[in-house]
Amino acid sequence: MKNLAVFGSTGSIGKQTLSVAQFHRDEFCVKALIADSNAMLMLQQIECFHPDFVGMYSAESAKLIREHHPELIVVSCDEVNMLASLPEVDIVVNGVSGFAGLAPLINALKSGKTVALANKESIVCAHHVINKTIDEFGGRIIPVDSEQSAIFQCISAGKHDDIKRLILTASGGMFRDFTQDELSTVTPQMALNHPTWSMGGKITIDSSSLFNKGLELMEAGWLFNIDPDRISILIHPQSIVHSMVEFTDGSVIAQLSSADMRLAIQYALTYPDRIISEIPELDLTKLSGLTFFKPDCERFPAISLAYEAFKDGEVLPIAYNAANEVAVAHFMRNEIGFTDIPKCVESTMNRMIHSEKCIDSLEKVYEIDLEARNLAKTFCKNN
Repeated sequence: MKNLAVFGSTGSIGKQTLSVAQFHRDEFCVKALIADSNAMLMLQQIECFHPDFVGMYSAESAKLIREHHPELIVVSCDEVNMLASLPEVDIVVNGVSGFAGLAPLINALKSGKTVALANKESIVCAHHVINKTIDEFGGRIIPVDSEQSAIFQCISAGKHDDIKRLILTASGGMFRDFTQDELSTVTPQMALNHPTWSMGGKITIDSSSLFNKGLELMEAGWLFNIDPDRISILIHPQSIVHSMVEFTDGSVIAQLSSADMRLAIQYALTYPDRIISEIPELDLTKLSGLTFFKPDCERFPAISLAYEAFKDGEVLPIAYNAANEVAVAHFMRNEIGFTDIPKCVESTMNRMIHSEKCIDSLEKVYEIDLEARNLAKTFCKNN
């Protein structure tokens, strides 16, 4: 029996994690549930999983939970991230969206926990600090995103020194065939309808703009210690091949499955073992074909900007992520256009490209993040 703490339990990753835990009640015990502010859904999850601890980043939501469940230990605000270090917990599932996922990740790793990580932004922005924390305290990260999970599984087919390149796949989103003019007419409502995956709002928009793939590019490089020139991205609309690893002998190992995040989540929770899952089996005879093509970096600048940030490795990855988060928030409020998102990121990166800061502490990560957000907000205000 493995004890879980699920951060972001009311979000897409969190709900799918709990689906896995419910299907395998003999394998997993949910000790802690953590969410932002969705108290109504949290109350339902409490009734189903009976955790010992609950965390709500919203103080008001935490108060409501306490009123309904005075027997529970309920924490709020900054205290929530400390639940990642509970001695009762074996695995911390980090499904918190965006830069906010960094704090629980660091707390979990400092406690030597295994982290099933679905938060790519923390790796992108603080990989130096995270690596130091793992070296010092002995925690471990197992990726949950389908692409990183696929790479994680495929690299076991050979030695690290034999890896020629990583090949990340992307569905391409709703707008992969749109012209530049058509992209300028995209609304938030259009962008929130992903053709394949069921995800949260921000990550769905990131998938349509390919910023999600840019973040995954950097995350893969730092998770698996592969430099930018040895990572490729291919658009794969069917979302059946979740990523591939090419080895020096020419062999390409791919991981295939139905487009269901629960499989990657379950593998992270059971690693190195595999157990039966509730995901429908992949019927290859029903596939009409598998297609792959290179992304158009002119229509979708997120990829080329990500390579630039990746090669810098210090300030620019933080600027890339922060500016994108700010721009997506403005886009979702109809304050800027869809094509303004990459313009905001590029402008912010250009403003910070000459920074000499070496990112060797959390304080510097937060400092650079704040600077980038302020620059991005100014861009969005003026456009």
